[in-house]
Amino acid sequence: MTDPTRRPAAALREFLTAYDPAIAPLFFAARNAVLSAAPRANELIYDAYNAVTVAYSFTDRLREAFCHVAAYRAYVNLGFNRGAELPDPDRLLVGTGARIRHIRISAAADLRRPAVQRLIRAAVADGRALVAAPAPQGQSIVKATYGKKRRPAGNRGR
Repeated sequence: MTDPTRRPAAALREFLTAYDPAIAPLFFAARNAVLSAAPRANELIYDAYNAVTVAYSFTDRLREAFCHVAAYRAYVNLGFNRGAELPDPDRLLVGTGARIRHIRISAAADLRRPAVQRLIRAAVADGRALVAAPAPQGQSIVKATYGKKRRPAGNRGR
């Protein structure tokens, strides 16, 4: 279960104000699903050109991230950094890259599906296996913000 005192970082909440009001609740529902399975994971926050993304890792390094949540103009993705290697008998994962796969989140209920929960748990287990040495955990770290942004038209912010 997610630590109830672990509120989203102020910077993350601010980055999401540029999006349609329906996006933030989906984003935070996906965040809660990941943190429920990995309450001590670090959040690596990126305010990039075309998305606000949080990668989850048991270190402070992106290369060891196991999941990510990304907010786009009209939807939220729950991504799996090594999704091509995860068992997916329900064929939920989308993507053709060498490693990353994702699920588009249309409603918070999508995250409660048993198949989605199994994928998250498998990704967390893979993430734990990547940690060679103990590292500080349970932190929210703004890793990068990029100047020019492609943001939804008509929304405040960037």
